[in-house]
Amino acid sequence: MDEVLPGVFHWTARHPKIGVEVSSYWLEGAGVLFDPLVPVEEGLEWFASRALAPSAILLSNRHHYRESGRFAERFGCTVHCNSAGLHEFTHGEVVHGFEIGDSLPGGVIACELGAICPDDTALHLREQRALVIADGVVRGGPYGSGGPLGFVPDSLMDDPPATKRGLLAACARLLAELDFEHLLLAHGGPVIGDGRALLQDLVDCGGRTAFEM
Repeated sequence: MDEVLPGVFHWTARHPKIGVEVSSYWLEGAGVLFDPLVPVEEGLEWFASRALAPSAILLSNRHHYRESGRFAERFGCTVHCNSAGLHEFTHGEVVHGFEIGDSLPGGVIACELGAICPDDTALHLREQRALVIADGVVRGGPYGSGGPLGFVPDSLMDDPPATKRGLLAACARLLAELDFEHLLLAHGGPVIGDGRALLQDLVDCGGRTAFEM
C-alpha cells in the first residue's frame, strides 16, 4: 500500500480471472475506492482502521467491479459505473449508473474516454490533478519499470484501427480540456509527475501498442 500522492493510495493484487497484477486506488479524505481488489497483506481491516471508512466505489469501466462486493458488504458503500455498462451486472450487484459530466462522490468528474468500450471512463480527481484511466491507456512492462504508455494489443480490440483512432481523439480531448499531471492507470500503475507529458507523447506519436501477448 503506497501513498503516491497526498491522500491517494495505490496497491496491486492479482486479478482472480485474468491472472495478472492490476491496480486499485483509495482516495483517503473522501472515502472513495477506484476499481478495488482487496489488498492481500492489509485486507479489509486496513480500511476499517482509517479515520473515514469506504463510502463509495467508482468503476472506470464495467469490467473493473472486481471485489467491490466485498467492500460493499463490509462497509455499506455504494458502487458507481458509467450507465452504458450497467448491463454487465446481472447477478444481484447493486450498481448505480452515472453519465459523462456527472460529479461523483469525492468531487470526481466523469469524463468521456470510450472507444475501447462505450463505458470506458476517465475519472478526473481535480484537487489531486490526476486521471484514473481503465483500459483505454495502459503501461507496458513490469510495475514501476517506466515502460511506455500505449494501447492494449489488437487482439483485445473489436476493430483495432477504429478503436485506436477513437482513443487518440479521446486522449487529445482530455489533454485539451482537463488540468492534470498524474495518471492513475488500472493496468500499469500510477504515473506521477509526468503523466500529462507521457500522454501527450502517445498522442504525438500517433499511438503505439504498450505490450504484446
